[in-house]
Amino acid sequence: MGKLRILLVLGVLCCGCGRVVPADDPVSVVPAPVSVTPAEGVFRLSASTRVIVGSTDGRMSFVTDALNGLLGPVFGKGLVCLPSALVQDGAVNFIETDSIPSDGYSLTITADRVEVRSGGPEGAFYAVQTLRQLMPAAAFGTGRVKAVELPAVVIADRPGMGYRGMMLDVARHFFTVEEVKRTLDLLAMHKMNVFHWHLTDDQGWRIEIAKYPELTRIGSVRSRTLIGKDPGGEYDETCRYDETPHGGFYTQAEIRDVVEYAARRFITVIPEIEFPGHAVAALASYPWLGCTGEQYEVRQTWDIDDRVFCVGRDSTFRFIEDVLEEVVALFPSTYIHIGGDECPTKMWEQCPRCRARMHAEGLTRPRQLQGYATTRIERFLNAHGRKLIGWDEILDGGVSRTAVVMSWRGTEGGIRAARQGNEVVMAPTTHCYFDYYQTADTAGEPLAWGGYLPLAKVYALNPYEGLDSVQRASVLGVQANLWTEYIPDFAQAQYMLLPRLGALAEVGWSPDRKDYAEFLPRLKRLTRFYDAWGYVYAPHPFAD
Repeated sequence: MGKLRILLVLGVLCCGCGRVVPADDPVSVVPAPVSVTPAEGVFRLSASTRVIVGSTDGRMSFVTDALNGLLGPVFGKGLVCLPSALVQDGAVNFIETDSIPSDGYSLTITADRVEVRSGGPEGAFYAVQTLRQLMPAAAFGTGRVKAVELPAVVIADRPGMGYRGMMLDVARHFFTVEEVKRTLDLLAMHKMNVFHWHLTDDQGWRIEIAKYPELTRIGSVRSRTLIGKDPGGEYDETCRYDETPHGGFYTQAEIRDVVEYAARRFITVIPEIEFPGHAVAALASYPWLGCTGEQYEVRQTWDIDDRVFCVGRDSTFRFIEDVLEEVVALFPSTYIHIGGDECPTKMWEQCPRCRARMHAEGLTRPRQLQGYATTRIERFLNAHGRKLIGWDEILDGGVSRTAVVMSWRGTEGGIRAARQGNEVVMAPTTHCYFDYYQTADTAGEPLAWGGYLPLAKVYALNPYEGLDSVQRASVLGVQANLWTEYIPDFAQAQYMLLPRLGALAEVGWSPDRKDYAEFLPRLKRLTRFYDAWGYVYAPHPFAD
């Protein structure tokens, strides 16, 4: 009897491992490639298929790791990778060529072989992401298989915009390193290349700074969190709280780990260190950073706070420069985000040091103090070989032509900035705020900040609207923003991101493509991969 059971088990295993998963039809990829030419036949990919690498660039290991990370769960092991300048039949061939941009690629699948030609490892990596979606969805999550069929096709592709980003706010609610990495995996799947990490705010300071340990000892924890929304709009006695401390921060070792993880997916991590507003967590840690010097608590509620950094004190600038010294050592990104949004001037108007600063600098309005502070920090960053990027309020106080403007209050700030010669990232609330509701029927939805941003509206974003052909060159790209006041866990974060992230990915990759009816079936097929890889997404766009 025991032998019979063993034989039955072996028979089942052999049947599973002998399965060949047929190709899906038709070819369907998000974001849409520049051109897709289907052909006849299939290539049979199996655990014995070789990977031929015809490039000496060390970053090609990122590409082959990504390929084997995709295929390992399907075949039970990765493919053997071999260096060779010769294209081989029966293999996946990676070929480097000067005729294609570094982030572009061509992908040719025939019955004999797979050829990926790219200008560099980045383009080859994007080809792997396309291969991911050409795999039959049935191959994932069902155990090991003998082989999968890939459809014969010729694809030529390259991104239309150089900045294709997503911002995750970890200050309002903290997300673990593993959850951040899962987010990076999502970006890589959608061929997005920038992760904007919002690390500090009134409600929490999330980055270890060795010179200022109180920032994480005190500033990373708030004593309680508001339950639901403020019913009266005044944060008064009608509010309810969970009475549970909420905190967390990333050590510098963890940050280096995340930055490296992102780099292996050709994603740049841009840190955001808020200055001069959204500062209460820092002021609670070091009261001398504020205008009054009084002791504050880390903010327990949302919205805008009048308590901001005192820009009349030179010690404030020594502090922020010390912080940024450590930040630039951790993040190799060209851009460093300093926030700059929603900074009230109430405290500056009452502060004798700030008024003295205005007099000394010949300023006539308190708002100009923000321009002074931004310019001073930009000089510091420039001296360290970096560029300052900030939300579009930095325009209000006056900003140099070398600062990069992230337009969130609609596209008007971005249009204004581009017309005066500043580089711009378009991230307007109208199309890019994924903390907004995805349906007008909100009764059954998770609590959200407000607003209504359906998938079709995201897809309709024209990042170049209002700009002529010369000004268009100033638009670096687009960005999705996920603020987390009402997003307490990673499952809800995924739900708010997906499938809208697919729409914005296509806007960034193919900004002139606007055929929503053609896009929707491709995105619906992509949700089969979301299912296979365990991601949570909103079903509304696909409802009958």
